[in-house]
Amino acid sequence: MLSLDFLDDVRRMNKRQLYYQVLNFGMIVSSALMIWKGLMVVTGSESPIVVVLSGSMEPAFHRGDLLFLTNRVEDPIRVGEIVVFRIEGREIPIVHRVLKIHEKFVPYIGIVTILMNDYPKFKYAVLFLLGLFVLVHRE
Repeated sequence: MLSLDFLDDVRRMNKRQLYYQVLNFGMIVSSALMIWKGLMVVTGSESPIVVVLSGSMEPAFHRGDLLFLTNRVEDPIRVGEIVVFRIEGREIPIVHRVLKIHEKFVPYIGIVTILMNDYPKFKYAVLFLLGLFVLVHRE
């Protein structure tokens, strides 16, 4: 019923009023897009505003909260900060709190992963050593 009333209102308008309404709607949409693009430039972030979709960050963030993001590259990440990242192939960004910063051997795990992908025999050797460690290690 609502759509029929809307169509009747449009039919009663003369051309000038109709053009004015379309122009107003276009101005609203273009203003929203300009504000969004301006926020992207100011914050340096692809998505300057995101909505919290789950309760995994409670009690700090609840479902439906808005997060304003910035992309500060010059500052190192510290414990307690909130980081947002996007995984390729997924549309929804992931939000986490930094609990601990690993500075010793963890960066080398990435090198081990690359070696395991490039050299399958190395992968089997690592799996053999891990299996041997599990069998020999006692609690």
